Amino acid sequence: MFNLLEGSFEMLVVNAQHIKAVPGRKTDVKDAEWIADLLAHGLLKASFIPSGPHRELRDLTRYRVRLTAEKAREVNRVQKTLADTSLKSAEVVSDRKGKGSHKILHALADGETDPGQSHELRNEVGNSKTEQRV
Repeated sequence: MFNLLEGSFEMLVVNAQHIKAVPGRKTDVKDAEWIADLLAHGLLKASFIPSGPHRELRDLTRYRVRLTAEKAREVNRVQKTLADTSLKSAEVVSDRKGKGSHKILHALADGETDPGQSHELRNEVGNSKTEQRV
C-alpha cells in the first residue's frame, strides 16, 4: 500500500509493537481512534523506508541471489542424476558448469557412448584434469 500511495499522501509506516493500545475490549474502531490520537500528539515514530531507487536495487539484488541459488540447485540435480546413472563427470572435468562439461553432456544426450570421444571433447576445451584420472 505504501508503494502505491507514496507520492500522494504523507504517510507513516509504524512498527505495531510501538503502538500498544490500552488493554481491554479491542475493536478496529477503538484501535483507529488510538492511533489517530497518538499521531495527533506526535507520538508516532516512522519506520525507516529506503528511497525508491534503493528499494529497486534491493529487489534486484535479492532476485539475483535467488537465481544464483536456483542455478546451483539445478547443477547439483544434474550431478546427482548423472551419479545415479554411474556417469561421474567430476572424474573427467574439473568444472561441472564449464564448457567441457556442457559439451560432454550434449554428446551424451545425442547418444554418444564412446569414452574416448568424451576425452577428446574435454581436451578440446582445455578444461581437463590430469589424463591419469580418465
